[in-house]
Amino acid sequence: MTSSIAFPVPCLRPIVLAISGVLLTACMSVGPNYSRPPSVNIGDGWAQPTVSAQSPQNLSKWWQSLGDPVLSQLVTQAMADNLDIRQAMARIQEARAQRDRASSGAMPTVGVSAGTTRHEQSENGPLPIRNIPGVERQQTIYEAGFDAAWELDLFGRTRRAVESAEASIQATQADADGIRMSIAAEVARSYFSMRGAQRELTVLEASVATLQKSYALTQRRYAVGDVAMADVDAARVQLSAATAGLPALQARMRASALSIAVLLGANPETGLALFNTQTPLHEARLSPIPVGERADILRRRPDVIAAERRLAARTAEIGIAMAELFPKLSISAGAGFQSLEFDSLLNSASRSFLVKPVVSWRLFDGGRVRAEIHASEAREQQAALGYEKAVLASLADAERALSDYRFGLDTLALRATARDAARSRHSRAKVRFAAGDSALTELLVQERELYDAESAYVRAYTTASTDLVALFKALGGGWEGQELISKQSVEVDEDTTLVPVVTGVR
Repeated sequence: MTSSIAFPVPCLRPIVLAISGVLLTACMSVGPNYSRPPSVNIGDGWAQPTVSAQSPQNLSKWWQSLGDPVLSQLVTQAMADNLDIRQAMARIQEARAQRDRASSGAMPTVGVSAGTTRHEQSENGPLPIRNIPGVERQQTIYEAGFDAAWELDLFGRTRRAVESAEASIQATQADADGIRMSIAAEVARSYFSMRGAQRELTVLEASVATLQKSYALTQRRYAVGDVAMADVDAARVQLSAATAGLPALQARMRASALSIAVLLGANPETGLALFNTQTPLHEARLSPIPVGERADILRRRPDVIAAERRLAARTAEIGIAMAELFPKLSISAGAGFQSLEFDSLLNSASRSFLVKPVVSWRLFDGGRVRAEIHASEAREQQAALGYEKAVLASLADAERALSDYRFGLDTLALRATARDAARSRHSRAKVRFAAGDSALTELLVQERELYDAESAYVRAYTTASTDLVALFKALGGGWEGQELISKQSVEVDEDTTLVPVVTGVR
């Protein structure tokens, strides 16, 4: 025997038609529509007169342009294993889950239930059970069915929530790109610091070797009466002073290696095993680089992108608050079966259903909604000012990095000239001393000057290298270059207006 179950749909038709009409007419979202960020006056051009306004080089993997395979390998490993980056990726997943939760508000909720109830009614209660034929005092009721609830998004509260959540995801992605940028720069900075200490150690070891030879030569000449004991003491003092500097440089190398280990997400032993004094030294390519226009940098800086996206999120939140001023329409429905006998539970006579449209409108709340709207508008203004600050701070950062790198290159060139001159003077002093034409003190002075010049050049080279790293970071380099938003979303011109252009119901 086949039975069919049908619910009396015709009675729902007026409700469905009414809901359809509302959905067709109520498609607006209250609150401002975000269009672009505020305009910020960024000036006419770079303050540095030697800055090239050519198109900037590819900055996404700037470390590869330095020609050091060890550095490239370290940065690549850090991009994969750094714990800060992995935390940032987890925050992106959290933001996406928040977006999904916000978008679920536009969907109905549906639940199913089934159960049985056993109850006994009082014979002395308001219902005279003993006088009603066929009604038993003890009853078992079987039930099965589903229920649904749906709040229609008439004035865009859910749509604005999704809009805000989407912008927050993009801001979180920009934050993650900023962390990638910082980690790449920090790995390179620590690497160049380690290499700088290694170069200084090489220079000092060469100086110690030279001083040892001078000391041995002085002892031999003292033995034959060519020099006084004071010359031997002077050579020994200078040798001891130079040797005393070795542990400090070795400690600097070790500290830098440990810092890199943390950036790689590795244990200290792994970091220390990566480096030793036998590792070949690579000369980074230090030369002026084209940086492009100021606006190009602003479009690449993750902090500027994040600030702009947070402004978009705060703008959407105004609409969320404003939607509370308007009526809400929700629909509850349920359908199922109810029977005193389990065998007849699914019969058509046991079916039941309920449809309950509800319109609610808050008429008085003591100004709570208005206060929340004003608070949302204040948060939007804070975000607008935060965006302006991010733009100006990024420009100052870039200008400072350009200045440091430019003067770092100038200093490096001067130090190279001084080093070459010191080498020439030292060579001549060695020849004169070997021929007996000069005193030991002159040779020791030249050896000290040579060491100072060599060390100063190495320090200038390390400084210029780290300045170049800071410049790449300031230019927005160090992430994959996947723009989160269109370039038009970051407006930069000479207009100082700081109010976002918005449209919509206010």
